[in-house]
Amino acid sequence: MGLLQQVLGDGSGFVEISKRSHTMKQRLKIGISACFMYPDPTRNAYAPKTLQYIEESMAHWVSRGGALPVMVPSSFSEDKTTGACINADDYAQWLDALVLHGGADVWPGSYGEEPLHPSWSGDRQRDTYEIALVRAFVAAGKPVFGVCRGLQLINVAFGGTLYQDIPTQLAQSAPHRDSDVFDHHFHSVDVVAGTRLHSLLTQTHHPKINSIHHQGIKDLAPGFVVEARCPDDGLIEAIRHTDGAYVAAVQWHPEYHSQSLGTLDDSAMLQDFLAAAAAAKKP
Repeated sequence: MGLLQQVLGDGSGFVEISKRSHTMKQRLKIGISACFMYPDPTRNAYAPKTLQYIEESMAHWVSRGGALPVMVPSSFSEDKTTGACINADDYAQWLDALVLHGGADVWPGSYGEEPLHPSWSGDRQRDTYEIALVRAFVAAGKPVFGVCRGLQLINVAFGGTLYQDIPTQLAQSAPHRDSDVFDHHFHSVDVVAGTRLHSLLTQTHHPKINSIHHQGIKDLAPGFVVEARCPDDGLIEAIRHTDGAYVAAVQWHPEYHSQSLGTLDDSAMLQDFLAAAAAAKKP
């Protein structure tokens, strides 16, 4: 008996391998932009190095829809010795859609302002990297979805501005962040009637969501509509692009929601995003 026959036996093993290979080819590949952790002498591991990572709950949320989550590293570079170049367009061509998730503040210079406080300087390097990704995926006709910082970054990438600090700049604002409880800080949102989000959230139009941010949209980018607001101060909580490209974002973190917390069921929102990715993938 040959080695191949020993491995495959009656052929059923080969059939299973073929089926799995076909399934994997059909799965959507969803890029997730990376967070950056810069050199820090107080850190025990890789103290002098820049690290890139994603929060595992985001990967779990994407895979909950049957898609393959793929972290997109900031490896946009050109090797001068070989001429090889890797850029955002390469990832936009290979992947089926993009998710921008939470993390550091957006650098005020990205929307033409100076930081009002040193602690609100944000992450200029990450802004440059993520704006390049947004533009590449939109140009490739691939959907983009933003979460928390992702909503803010998308708004800035399309020409909008932000409140650098909501309590400072928005009079009589509601509390949108509580560091002590983090993702267990909640409030409701008003979903705007007639929007795509309103049609997806059939169970409730005043859902309970988490709130983990101190920055938010000040001037909405051209070409976008508001899909949800905080009922207490009117702050924008969800947006969507209106001209062709599938670009949508929410200020909350759907990856942290759960039935046990009584928070919004975001599954329809996820499936809508993945359906758009599947449609864009078809020749």
